[in-house]
Order: sequence, then C-alpha cells, then structure tokens
Amino acid sequence: MNGFDWNAVGESLPLLLEGFKVTLLATVLGTLVAAVLGLVVAMAGRAPSTFVTVPVRLVTEFVRSTPLLVQLVGAAALFTTVEPLYIGITVLGVHYAAYTSEVYRAGIDGVPKGQWEACRALSLSPRRTWQAVILPQAVRNVLPALGNYAISMFKETPFLAVITVQEMVFEARKYGAEQFAYTEVFTLAGLIFLVASYPTSLLMRKLEKRLGH
Repeated sequence: MNGFDWNAVGESLPLLLEGFKVTLLATVLGTLVAAVLGLVVAMAGRAPSTFVTVPVRLVTEFVRSTPLLVQLVGAAALFTTVEPLYIGITVLGVHYAAYTSEVYRAGIDGVPKGQWEACRALSLSPRRTWQAVILPQAVRNVLPALGNYAISMFKETPFLAVITVQEMVFEARKYGAEQFAYTEVFTLAGLIFLVASYPTSLLMRKLEKRLGH
C-alpha cells in the first residue's frame, strides 16, 4: 500500500487501545442504564393512570425523535460541571432506554395469556406474578434484541468525542491531527471496532436462534 505509514499504525495503537477502554466502559455502563431504565419505562407504560403513562410516552417520543448528537451536546451545555464521560454514559443509556422499553413491552405482551390466568388462579400477588412468572419469560425472549442494541450503542460511542470524552475515535482524531496520519489511524480504529463487534453480533445471532427453538 503506497503511502500507507505503518509506523503511524504502531505508534497510534497504544493510544487507541487506551481510548478503547473508555469506549468499552461507556458501552457497558450505558447498556446497563438502558436495560434497567428501559424496563422501568415499559412497566410505567402499563400503569393504570394516564398521569403516569402520558408523560412517559411524551418523554419517550421526544428521546426517539431527537438525534443522539443533539442530546449529547444539549446535556453537556446544561450540566457543565459534570464529567463529560458521565454525561455521555447517561445520555447513551437514556437514548437507548427509549428503544429497549419497546423491546420489553413486546416481550411482556408475548407472554401467553394462560400464564397470567394461572397466576390469578393461584392468587399470586401482582409483585410475585411479575417477579416469578412474567419478567423471567419476557426478559429471556428479548435478550437477543437487547444485545443488538448494545452493539449499536458500541458503534455510536464515537459521538461522545463531540463532548470531549477521550474514547477511541477522539484519540484517533487527535493523533491524526498531530501526525497527519488520518488514513492510518482511522483505518486502525475501524478494524478495532470490527474485531470487537463482529464476534458479538455472531453470538447474538446464535443466541437468537437458540432461544427461538
């Protein structure tokens, strides 16, 4: 490859791996926020009171209808004293919670009606019904979809660079600007993303097939 600076690849690799640690941390914690908050939103959406369901629906639609980039910049402008990484993790989690809530809703709706009727026949309390019967089945059914959202979040962590989170793409852009080696460093960053995400996507596909049987 004429003009391709392999020395730049070797020099930038440690920097990118340091940034990758931040990328991975943001993905893991953001996924946890999205998984927990998404379940809370899905449950709140089934509340009997419109005073709960309407605000939840409006906020969810707002989050879905605005770009992640805008949400990041807006949150960073509002919370100037908060560490950018914490802002990024929270915004990623909230953004994807709006989507995982729909996944949970579909999983809950997919639980056979006979399960609900059996719980009523056994006089199980609502809490016991949800904890012991409904949620274990619903979560099991939606695990592949949640995994796919985690992969999507991982690939969108480069947006965190706009609020100065020093993740992998931030480090790549910084090195590229200093050494004029954008092609080399961004190629390497892309390969790292590929190596990290592709096996995970295959695992999610295998899990989906296994749970589908």
